[in-house]
Amino acid sequence: MAKTKLSRISTVDLRKELDRRQNQMGALMARREKLADELASIDAELDAFGGTGTKRGPGRPAGRATKRTAKRGRKPRKANRGATTRAQNSMTLTEALKKVLKSKTMGVTEVSTAVQKAGYKTNAENFRTIVNQTLIKNPKLFKKVSRGQYTAG
Repeated sequence: MAKTKLSRISTVDLRKELDRRQNQMGALMARREKLADELASIDAELDAFGGTGTKRGPGRPAGRATKRTAKRGRKPRKANRGATTRAQNSMTLTEALKKVLKSKTMGVTEVSTAVQKAGYKTNAENFRTIVNQTLIKNPKLFKKVSRGQYTAG
């Protein structure tokens, strides 16, 4: 399609094109509102079955007001972020790992369990992964004996 210079289009034709686009935008906004309402009702049903529904729109951070919620005077929903306070420890994870692995060879799962039994507190759901990353990041402190097996070096 060839481009036409704006100076060659009449004001009447420009107005008609603007009106056409405004009408399209209005129809799309109405469709979007309808789909958003439908999604909200589906989320409510999913929540009733066990809380698997999302409480926010796709790609929108939790707790952020949408135009709809602001327009209707609703407060934005907040995401359930899990634990509200961070666990406090007297020593770092690296120090706790050194203490547990001193003159022993253990697997990552065993080490993560032993560290917690030794008093290291964590709220992490993926604590084993965090332990594994710490062991890998500190090759001067922890020697990899074989696959998944470490000792304090």
